[in-house]
This record gives sequence, structure tokens and C-alpha cells, in this order.
Amino acid sequence: MFFRNLTLFRFPSSLDVSDLESQLAECALKPVGPLELSSRGFITPLGQHGDQFCQRQDAALWLAIGGEDKLLPGAVVNDLLQKKLASIEEKEGRKPGGRTRKRLKDELITELLPRAFVRPVRTDALMDTQLGVIAVDTSSRKSGESVVSEVRRALGSFPALPLNAEVAPRAILTGWIAGDPMPDGLSLGDECELRDPTDTGAVVKIQRMELSGDEIRKHLEAGKQATRLALVLDDHVSFVIGEDLIVRKFKLLDGAVDQLEASDGDDIVAELNARFALMAGEFKRLFTVLEAAFKLSKAE
Repeated sequence: MFFRNLTLFRFPSSLDVSDLESQLAECALKPVGPLELSSRGFITPLGQHGDQFCQRQDAALWLAIGGEDKLLPGAVVNDLLQKKLASIEEKEGRKPGGRTRKRLKDELITELLPRAFVRPVRTDALMDTQLGVIAVDTSSRKSGESVVSEVRRALGSFPALPLNAEVAPRAILTGWIAGDPMPDGLSLGDECELRDPTDTGAVVKIQRMELSGDEIRKHLEAGKQATRLALVLDDHVSFVIGEDLIVRKFKLLDGAVDQLEASDGDDIVAELNARFALMAGEFKRLFTVLEAAFKLSKAE
């Protein structure tokens, strides 16, 4: 269950989650209705291997939001709509107006929805009640906010907000590439994105390159600033963090994953729980480093 991305939101660490399991169960995923386009709700993180809506590891909680989306291609709807409009024009000798077009399109969608294919979707989230942070496995702020909204619907109140840094993340990232001291355990990776500070300025994307080399230095001397930067934490975690403070390409390295070798591979539940425990521990270490480096504000 290792996450690939981390879109982060802060909430008060005093949040009461003592009834979380029952609250999530009340908002469990329901099958999408015949005339609905989509449905969202909580599912069991362990899937068929568990019946709990929340897996706990000390202060870390693993949640999963499931969904069902109707697949209704716009091209199909528009093709049928054009045929209906052409038929009306032929019979009545006039082109249907905007209201008629909208009504016909709505009728087509209502007619097609019950027969549309359904695509299942899933997004995982990790809540650390001690840190007061929820990490959603997505690189999209909009998708992350949708997950937060589902948690808010279940809890009734969930004052979670995007991260707020007291210093400009772009300045911190640029400084690290330029040679500023980095937090203990953190080192540069081999990827970055450099931008000219003007809105229409050049953008340079660099991959698989030594970031302390002369080429990078020349870009910095020309005034470009880092907007994304690959980093490694203690040879356990590699990731790319942007000035939006979204963590992308999150990956647990051999130094961390080797800890799983002693687990019983035949016990699926034990394996998933072990992976969650490892993920939760590495995430806590990473967030603690980022919190100090970017001076992240706590939620009130």
C-alpha cells in the first residue's frame, strides 16, 4: 500500500477520532444509482481481506475512499444528439434552438446512464493524529480536497487546510541547490525544475543529472529558481517536492523496504499491515523534516 504521491493538509491534533470507525461505516460507498454519474464513499483499506474501515498503527490511520464512475463518452452523446437534431430539422424545416438542444441532451444522458459501464476508483489517505496531518495519495490538489470533503462528511467537522509555509518554498529549494545547508539526513536527488521568475520566462526541466554541477550553477546565476526538486531522506525515501508542497514520485528505497523481509509472505493481512506500519513510520520522519525546513504552520 505504498503511496506514490502525497498531497498534504493540516488539521488540529486535538481532533477527536474515537468514533471514526463507526462514522466511516455510516458513509460507506454505495453502488452508483441508475441515473447517477458517480458515487463516493469509504471502503475497507484491506479490501476483501478486512472488514474495518480504518486501519490503525499508533497515531497513524489508513483510510480508503472508493468510488464508481459511469463511463459516458461525450463523443457518443454528441453523435446521438446530432442525429436527433438533424431529424428534427428535416421534419420541421428549422434548426432547433439552444433550449431544445439542452433538453434533448439531458434526455439522452438520462436514457444512456442505466446502460453505461461502471469504472471503480480508489484513493488512499493516511491520517497522523499526532502530527495533525492527512496525506492523500494523489498529486492533484482538487482530488485531495475531494477526499478531505469525504472525511469531513463522515466526521461532521474536519477543519483541514492545505499546508502553509512561513517561508517561500521556492526560496528554500533554490537555496539547497545553490549549496545552502540542508536538514540532517536530506540530500539532493537527480531531478529539478528551474523557472525564470517572470511569468513568461524560460522553464528548464532536468533529470538524471548531478544537481551541483556547473550547468545548474549557471542557470541559478541567470536568476532561475527551483520550483521542483528531487530529494532523498536517509537512503530510505526518495521524492520530488514542488513549490506547491505536493510530494510526487514518493518511493521507499531498499534501506526501508528491507525491513519487510522478515514478514510472513503467506499472511496477506500481516503483510499489508506491515507495509502500512513502514509507510506510516517513514512518512512521519519525512513530514517532521519538511515541517521544520519550510516552517509549516500548525492548524488551530
